[in-house]
Amino acid sequence: MSLPQLNVYRYDSATRALITLVGEIDLATAPQVSEALAECLSDGILGIDVDLTAVTFCDVSGLNAFLAAFRLVTDAGTALQLHYPSQAMARIIEITGSGFLLHPVLTGRTRPRRIPVDAGGAL
Repeated sequence: MSLPQLNVYRYDSATRALITLVGEIDLATAPQVSEALAECLSDGILGIDVDLTAVTFCDVSGLNAFLAAFRLVTDAGTALQLHYPSQAMARIIEITGSGFLLHPVLTGRTRPRRIPVDAGGAL
């Protein structure tokens, strides 16, 4: 059995960052998610968007990483939103009362070719 893999890509535009995650988020890879989000804070990013389109699996470790990051980000006066989770992931987020993590409109798997990162506003 192979170890889960997660690739993390970051694209910055002024004070906003887009984090694109590709692969599986679990106990072994959740620290990568936490580290990427923490680096955004330390770099002065004010808005963090996380594209989950290519996430093939996310367990409670991943959800906990997003919840912990949300607390840190909110305390720092920054915004964090998750975009395009799978239906299963969106359902888990909703039933755990964590729906505040999701972008209010863009939560399905259908997505534009690219998420625009705008320095002055939301997506």
